[in-house]
Amino acid sequence: MNILVIGSGGREHSLTWKIAQSDLTHDLYVAPGNGGMEDIATCVELDAGNHDEIVSFCQEKNIEFVVIGPEAPLVDGLSDRLVSENIKVFGPSASAAILEGSKGFTKDLCAKYNIPTAAYGRFKNAANAKAFVADKGAPIVVKADGLAAGKGVIIAEKVEDANAAIDDIFGGQFGDAGAELVVEEFLSGEEASFFVLTDGKNILPFGTAQDHKRVGEGDTGLNTGGMGAYSPAPVMNDEMIERTINEIIVPTVKGMAEEGRPFKGVLFAGLMITEKGPELIEYNVRFGDPECQCLMMRLKSDIVPLLMACADSTLDQMTAEWSEDVSLNVVMAANGYPGSYKKNTEIKNLAQAGATDNIMIFHAGTKKDGDRTLATGGRVLNITAVAPSVTLAKNDAYQALDKIDWPDGFCRRDIGWRAVERENN
Repeated sequence: MNILVIGSGGREHSLTWKIAQSDLTHDLYVAPGNGGMEDIATCVELDAGNHDEIVSFCQEKNIEFVVIGPEAPLVDGLSDRLVSENIKVFGPSASAAILEGSKGFTKDLCAKYNIPTAAYGRFKNAANAKAFVADKGAPIVVKADGLAAGKGVIIAEKVEDANAAIDDIFGGQFGDAGAELVVEEFLSGEEASFFVLTDGKNILPFGTAQDHKRVGEGDTGLNTGGMGAYSPAPVMNDEMIERTINEIIVPTVKGMAEEGRPFKGVLFAGLMITEKGPELIEYNVRFGDPECQCLMMRLKSDIVPLLMACADSTLDQMTAEWSEDVSLNVVMAANGYPGSYKKNTEIKNLAQAGATDNIMIFHAGTKKDGDRTLATGGRVLNITAVAPSVTLAKNDAYQALDKIDWPDGFCRRDIGWRAVERENN
């Protein structure tokens, strides 16, 4: 069949790479794609916000299945439009994508269906939010309610920092995403990511991972879209997975169906593993980036039937087979990220760096200029390795990364540090 992938990041590169391996895939397109995808798919300039343009392209190219990578087109209703045109799609409806589109909605859902999460308040003005902070004290977490590209969460160590974050959000730092905000208690523990595929009724567990959100080593500095990840996450043992499914995932899927918002797609639970067990930090309605790159490297099954089963409501007939190995990826970002950075700087030696069988370099913010590869975004490359342990995967990933010639880029050197400590103790 002919398949279209929507997106341009490392997540979409890894999904496209995996979809290209399927015997079911005939012509494969990605819109808009990036400099690393051209060898495996046809990159096309389409605007995901222009639903008419997407539909026309699908009809012209006889696209039978669309895989939507990022959250914004899902929240914007692209999935609904495609379904209305009888085009199968992987990704939830707009009414279900509100799980990521509104943090306040998700917190209210948790309260209604007894899903463990941090205590919280929802606010539309600064005075009430600051009063809540004064009552609860610090550390405390302040979140823009809407989509903020992974940057709308501020962990405030002091009350004055929380108040400043409230002023910044209501002052327009995140645009319309900050018209409302959520303030919630700070949860202590270890973060983990848990993924399930769901067709609105059935679920299929789809791996665990651990992300590194902060820009600096030792998990310091500003929050980013993610500086690296590894899968599986050791903290997510069998007991923790079972509890997460029974206490968080199943009530969410049932609750969304009861609310008239059945969720079809991938449900990505950001968790904090506390002394009480797993608690939900937030939901994302798409694969994580850079977690997806690790999952795709470990997935042994053909991904296309799995994604289609979510659309066809046949997920109860599916199983997924995984490699026992660990996958770890390191993000190379442009100097200055997550602040301002230079664009169109040249990256060299990518072929040499990715020459080893257990290494894949997934592109994010890149474009091709003839034979040259140029950096165009903040997060630019994902150097991803598979090996029998986190320690070995980390060593292989950094050995590959160090072959890349890009003076305008940087990375964290401690990706996987928690798991490495576990392995070596």
